[in-house]
Amino acid sequence: MATSSKAKKKTVRLASGRKRARQDVKLNAQNTSLRSHFRTVVKNVQKAVVAGDKTKATDTFKSAQSVIDSVADKGIFHKNKAARLKSRLAAKVKALALAA
Repeated sequence: MATSSKAKKKTVRLASGRKRARQDVKLNAQNTSLRSHFRTVVKNVQKAVVAGDKTKATDTFKSAQSVIDSVADKGIFHKNKAARLKSRLAAKVKALALAA
């Protein structure tokens, strides 16, 4: 018995279910976009820290905080995860500032 890698989706019979399926496609696309932006912002801060650029690291961290908070507020990531990530990034930026 061969199984495909993707599960076959059933067609929904009820109108409310069809509407829900349409909405889920839109929500999934929006969440994927926000999640991608979140990861990009975090990577930019980490790259600046690794490069040793203190001013760029602090600037990118300041802008990253609002992105991280907005993603957490929308429920894409848990608020504790966002707080943990911000704390770790802040510690790295602070260590970079103290080392200079």
